[in-house]
Parts: sequence; C-alpha cells; structure tokens
Amino acid sequence: MGSSGTIGRVSAPVPLRLRPLEIGDVLDETFRMYRRHFALFAGISVIFSIPLAALSGYGYFALFNFAATQATSSNPGDVNSFLGSLSPLVAGVLVNVAVLPLLYGGVSYAVCQSAIGNPVTLWGALRGAFRRYFQVLLYYVLLGLMVVVFCLFPLWIWISVNWIVVLPAMFVENTGLFAAMGRSWRLVQGRWWRTFFILLLVFVLNYVVSLALGAFLYLGQVLLTILLSPYVALAIYEGAVVLVSALVNPVLLIAIVLIYFDLRIRKEALDLFQLAQQVTVSPPAPA
Repeated sequence: MGSSGTIGRVSAPVPLRLRPLEIGDVLDETFRMYRRHFALFAGISVIFSIPLAALSGYGYFALFNFAATQATSSNPGDVNSFLGSLSPLVAGVLVNVAVLPLLYGGVSYAVCQSAIGNPVTLWGALRGAFRRYFQVLLYYVLLGLMVVVFCLFPLWIWISVNWIVVLPAMFVENTGLFAAMGRSWRLVQGRWWRTFFILLLVFVLNYVVSLALGAFLYLGQVLLTILLSPYVALAIYEGAVVLVSALVNPVLLIAIVLIYFDLRIRKEALDLFQLAQQVTVSPPAPA
C-alpha cells in the first residue's frame, strides 16, 4: 500500500478520551497520540525541516571552510567572500521564518483533528495550515517581538503561557487569531501555574531527548571525520540535528493541544457536554 494509505491508517479517527488529566496523564497521552499518528505528525515536521537541514548543513560548511582557508592563506579575505559564506545561514533563518507557520500549524491542525475524532491526512493538514498561514505567522512574530519590546523575560513567560493554547483554539473553534488569543487567556486564567509546570516538564523532556540524540549524532560526526573532510562531517551533523529536532517538535505541540482540552474540561465541563450531545443524537434503541 502507498504512503497515503499508510498515513490514512495511522490517522484513523480515534477521539481523545475527554477527562481531567493529571500532569502524568498529559505526558502519557502525549506519547500515546504521537505513537498512534507518528507517520503523520513526524512526516509533516520532517518535510518542512528538510530545506532547513540542507541550508544549515551547507551554511556551516561554507562558514568553517572559509575560516580554514583564511587561516592558511597569506592574503586577507575580502568582505564579499565572508558575506558569501554567511548567505546560506541567513537564507536558512529566512526560510525558517517562512516555514514555521506551516510546520507548527500543520502539526497542530493534525493533532486537533485527531483529538476530536476526525480523519486527517497529510494533505488535509497542509491545507489547514495554509488557510491559517498568516495568522500563525503573526502569532509567532508577536511572541518574538515581545522579547525585544518588554526586555523582561519573566513578563514574556507570563504572557506566553497565557497565550499557549492559541493555535488549538483557532483550529478547533474555527476562530480568528485575536479571538483565539482572548480565548486562550480566559482558559488559562486561574490555572497559570499548573499550565506553566506542565510546559516546563515537556520542555525539559524535549531537551533531554534532544541532548541524548545529539550525543549519538556527535559520535556519528566523529566517525565520519575518519572517512570524510571534517567540514563535510560538520555539515552532515548540523543537518541531522535539524531533522532530529523535527522529530521531537511534535511532542510539545501535542502537549499544548492536550492542555487546551484539559482546560476546557475543567472550566467548561467539555466532557459532559460531549456526552450529552452523543446521547441527544443517538437513535433510540429498538424495542
């Protein structure tokens, strides 16, 4: 069966078990969803990370190759050569900004649809991300600008946690960015510390996993230097780091969607509403 059939199987509609989640349950449900839809979530993340990996690998190769050439040359390098070696890294930053809404938006959309029991495919997730492209881009631009404008990291953390479920609110409730920002703020209100602690655990877990995988990649880089140029080995290593990060990124996005549903369950009794809706639409049992 082709790749579309594979993705169709792993993204079969299995709705989220709506219930109040303890902190350990959030982590357990996160990995359960990721295992069930691994091909879909990881596929979206890796597809958009491939150009970033290529630009990152080539950029580091060009930069370090230029530095080594200048160290062994008697002629000082000109500015144009230096800027040329930096251009792949600059292009990587620009591509990263352009691709970020599709990567995060696509994975978030796929997780939201899977959580509410709707079948979702790779192309369906991409279409959902494209429809919200500029709103997702503006959301992350605002988060980035707050770091510069406020210059107070604790204040940035406080606002970021209050806005943490903006993307799930946008995709599940089909609302605009600013309405989703207000919706996220109201959901997190009164449960800020609990939400912060869950996010902190997920970030620490992501860091530990990335660190462990990075150690294996570094070992591979050391072995590659035996066969290849150290600059080529470095380029391969940097590209591999980007792809490994792409495999880890969905964990955070899944956790954010679960936090969104958990907040709605605790504040709005979403699970009882869904149960009542199912009872209402269910046909009567035959006599």
